[in-house]
Amino acid sequence: MMERDTKIKILLIEDDPVITEFLRTGLKYEGYDVVSFDNGIQGLDSLNRNEFDLVILDIVLPDIDGFEICRRIRAMGQEVPILMLTVKKEISDRVKGLDSGADDYLTKPFSFEELVARIRALLRRSGRIGQGKMLNAAGVVLDPSTRHVRIHGRNIELTPTEFGLLELFMRHPYRVFTRETLLNRVLGYDFDGGTNVIDVHISHLRKKLGDRPARLIRTVYGVGYSFQPGDDAT
Repeated sequence: MMERDTKIKILLIEDDPVITEFLRTGLKYEGYDVVSFDNGIQGLDSLNRNEFDLVILDIVLPDIDGFEICRRIRAMGQEVPILMLTVKKEISDRVKGLDSGADDYLTKPFSFEELVARIRALLRRSGRIGQGKMLNAAGVVLDPSTRHVRIHGRNIELTPTEFGLLELFMRHPYRVFTRETLLNRVLGYDFDGGTNVIDVHISHLRKKLGDRPARLIRTVYGVGYSFQPGDDAT
């Protein structure tokens, strides 16, 4: 969860209700306080009246586009980090977004894991949170900043998906995650593969962790999976 007592407050300006709900639900569980608007005018008004730690901004909006919103935010003297979300993948659009004052740019579709990693990076760079705290449980040490993982002192190589699953589990020990939740959180809200994809990645992760029989990542039959580190989680 968060590395300070005061919750990080995020302003989300996004007109797609599916993406908005996906982000609000996931970011809330990560410990963030999210305020969302589906148009730029209301978003700018809220930013003018309230203090936010980060802005997540879609480019294509019903009133004014994200580029103009970004320029107005900077014209207001706001130094808040801005992460742009968009379906626009052309390099020229990316350059335009950064030139408008954005700090980072993420194209749709995206994985929730990557989004959260970029949020943490922006918050660290802006001084709003410190360096990512290493996670340590049941002999597994995971460093979010370097993306290194060790099990009983031995380095192991994980794929991005395996790392995302393990980090999610270690941040929320004993929580039972459904396959659908893991699919959305790690592979993205619009991933079109079946939920059995998660079973395959979990199997590979267990093998690399030496979790045979499965004692660390438990199968909750009919539901999903849960990380059970015992009493030594830190």
